[in-house]
Amino acid sequence: MANTDIVDQWAASHDLPAWFVRAMDVPREEAFVEVDGHKVHYFRWGTRGKPPLLMTHGFLAHARCFAFIAPFLAEDYDIVAYDLAGMGESEMIPDCDGIKRAKRMVAIADALDLFAGPVKPKIIAHSFGSGVALQAMELAGDRFGGLVICDLMVLRPERLMAHFKGGGGPPGSGRSDRPNKLYPDYEAAYGRFVLSPPQAVQQPFLFDYMAYHSLRRVEDGETQGWSWKFDPMVFHRHDADQAKWLQTGQRIVDLPHRVAIVYGENSKLFDGDSAAYLRELGGDHIPMIAVPEAEHHLMLDQPLALVTALRSVLALWGE
Repeated sequence: MANTDIVDQWAASHDLPAWFVRAMDVPREEAFVEVDGHKVHYFRWGTRGKPPLLMTHGFLAHARCFAFIAPFLAEDYDIVAYDLAGMGESEMIPDCDGIKRAKRMVAIADALDLFAGPVKPKIIAHSFGSGVALQAMELAGDRFGGLVICDLMVLRPERLMAHFKGGGGPPGSGRSDRPNKLYPDYEAAYGRFVLSPPQAVQQPFLFDYMAYHSLRRVEDGETQGWSWKFDPMVFHRHDADQAKWLQTGQRIVDLPHRVAIVYGENSKLFDGDSAAYLRELGGDHIPMIAVPEAEHHLMLDQPLALVTALRSVLALWGE
């Protein structure tokens, strides 16, 4: 059966590469699991009983950013990629702060039996999701086998403050009191889809894929159109102080568990100077791999190079 992710609405204008089509043909499970009374949407690839991996995405994104990455690891692993609360298809939870998101990550791994086998699950997370994963490791790191951070914002203090003063907010900046806009048709909604931070992607078909699956069709009586899937309450911040972001580098270095970093060589949020900064803080033990020609949204720029980097880290760690 053809993968339901590939629909004419976004795919008809592209000559999809064979590697992407093959990845989408790899069998996967799509379902919901209830955690503390709220539904969590997830995909699962691979074979139960093999070494487990838990994946999650950046702010306002969804698990499909790994839907063309995970299949390349499915032969050797049991992989779960899930939507963070209030994003994708997952329900929002009340008063959702960083601690709740981190505890929820642990609870999801528990609910899907990722802790049941002899090998501890490893986490692979991008951007905002890496911040959630870092806090989960601080809370329950002994239960996990390691964390691969993909392009989390880490800048020297002076660069970070200049970033904020220049109008660049931390991941998750926005208005929680503003309802999602309803657009009259898909084309109008698609025209408003942007990446944060903004960048042109090297694989335009992946941009269109992510845009389509970030939207939902609204058909409620006379109200019809397209709107975003995310819940505006994801913008409600409990811990947005700049001091938290100033501490991120030291928190990564101080983590007493296996950690590796994969980043876009041309990223504006983590670059070669960020890597040097972490080493100065004491992070010489942390493998840091730059994906050539990639910016922050590295899976949309160099997806196969990202797969190679992840395979390398996982092979280095073994079980």
